[in-house]
Amino acid sequence: MKLTREEKRIKRHRRIRKKISGTASRPRLCMYRSLNAFYASLVDDITGNAILTVSSLGKEYVDATGKRGGKSIEAVQKVAEILVQKAKEKGIDKAVFDRSGYLYHGKVKAFAEKCRELGLIN
Repeated sequence: MKLTREEKRIKRHRRIRKKISGTASRPRLCMYRSLNAFYASLVDDITGNAILTVSSLGKEYVDATGKRGGKSIEAVQKVAEILVQKAKEKGIDKAVFDRSGYLYHGKVKAFAEKCRELGLIN
């Protein structure tokens, strides 16, 4: 039986998660792409808590751009800027990037490069 695109992504994500883990001092930066929005979270895997979550549906994004639910590359980069700013406020200066099984291309690549440019990930 042939796997669907989402099943393939989940399979890749599980394989990646075996190797990547976040701590309180260096949390895991995971992301999710839906059809209408982009979500990013900093997660402490030891306690299982999300330290910080930002999305293109959130109040900070709407205040900064004036629109709700962007899914373009520019919207993803704005979400990255907001995430890095809030992380710095919480005292988090480094994170481990988890692409969540998505291919490193397009929006995922733009998000990672923006976070890297702003100094959150190596």
